[in-house]
Amino acid sequence: MSPTLGLFALNLHSCAEPRVAARVAKLAEDLGYDSVWVGDHVVLPSPRVDPSPAEPDAPFLDPLVALAHLAAHTQRIALGTGVVVLPQRNPLVLAKQLASVDVLSGGRLIFGAAAGYLEPEMRAVGVPPEGRGERADEYLAAMRSLWYDDKPAFHGRHVDFEGVDAHPRPVQRPIPVVTGGHSPAALRRAARHADGWYGWMLGRRAAAELIPRVRALREEAGREPLHISVSPPRLPDAEFVRAYADLGVDRLIVVPPMGATASDLERFVEDHAPRRLGARPAA
Repeated sequence: MSPTLGLFALNLHSCAEPRVAARVAKLAEDLGYDSVWVGDHVVLPSPRVDPSPAEPDAPFLDPLVALAHLAAHTQRIALGTGVVVLPQRNPLVLAKQLASVDVLSGGRLIFGAAAGYLEPEMRAVGVPPEGRGERADEYLAAMRSLWYDDKPAFHGRHVDFEGVDAHPRPVQRPIPVVTGGHSPAALRRAARHADGWYGWMLGRRAAAELIPRVRALREEAGREPLHISVSPPRLPDAEFVRAYADLGVDRLIVVPPMGATASDLERFVEDHAPRRLGARPAA
């Protein structure tokens, strides 16, 4: 089956301007994209150092604030975080923010998360890079308790609470959780704790290697098949979409050229619409 298409970068560069972001998201919805996605960096190293993804002065809205804005200007399209750096966020505050976005959007949130990689950012917000994977796993479990348990509670090394509650609860039960990362630990996290896996900048050769691996880990965990999303490293055409479909990709999340003007971005969205690329339009 052909994959659906998502659209990345709805909170940075041109889309840091609210009217542009709203217009682009509505255009994507009208053209049959199934989802729009926002990235997450609280701060960026200045001056820029590898592997920072952008210059320190790149306009970069907070992902949850941006999704709340997009929720108000769309009706059907899913709203994804691609991805929140989970160890950098207080899990109870983040759970409240995500539940709020799900309520405001009428149940359209996809929660994408990862353990993070940008050491200067993590240290600046007071989170040691060491142990970030364990911290991410605990945070996700704690958030799910706050979302779904009658009496939320969690007792772990990095988060500990009971005797509290938070409402409204999310509309979706459960919220779809997508985890990112290409390392063995990240693949295990997706297989054991998520509903989907997001391969960022994943070429066809790497996809052919990693997708079977994460699916085998999923089978070992005895869980239902993972939903696979991929952002390819080059702009897709129809042949490209078919190749990823053959690899078992369920959703391609296309990444516009960074720094594109508002008009160029709208043209990109039109030129890469699902029907033009042979992808599956959203229902």
